[in-house]
Amino acid sequence: MHELSIALSIVEIAEEEVKKAGGTQVEQIVLEIGSLASIEEEALAFAWQEAVKQTVLEKAIYVIQNTAGRAVCLACKREFELSFMYDLCPFCGDFRKELMQGKELRIKSLIII
Repeated sequence: MHELSIALSIVEIAEEEVKKAGGTQVEQIVLEIGSLASIEEEALAFAWQEAVKQTVLEKAIYVIQNTAGRAVCLACKREFELSFMYDLCPFCGDFRKELMQGKELRIKSLIII
């Protein structure tokens, strides 16, 4: 379950940011997770409960913002949404594409108090 290591890494980052800001805890954390990031949100939520115990994130409101997968076709140059990395261009059927978004996993914001 790599979601536990992800949760622990987020805790580490939050601890550093709270220290830099001179705060004591995080009131809210917003995570941006792309639909193609291979993150199981239920598994992350389960791991989160254990990872944040006795940390600056223990009482934080936990918000996830999802980002849809988007790509540009390298053949016809049109943008399209994709659900899976191997989706074909819906306009020309070509498989070659450049991923524009959807693999994100980032802390979008922290409210530190």
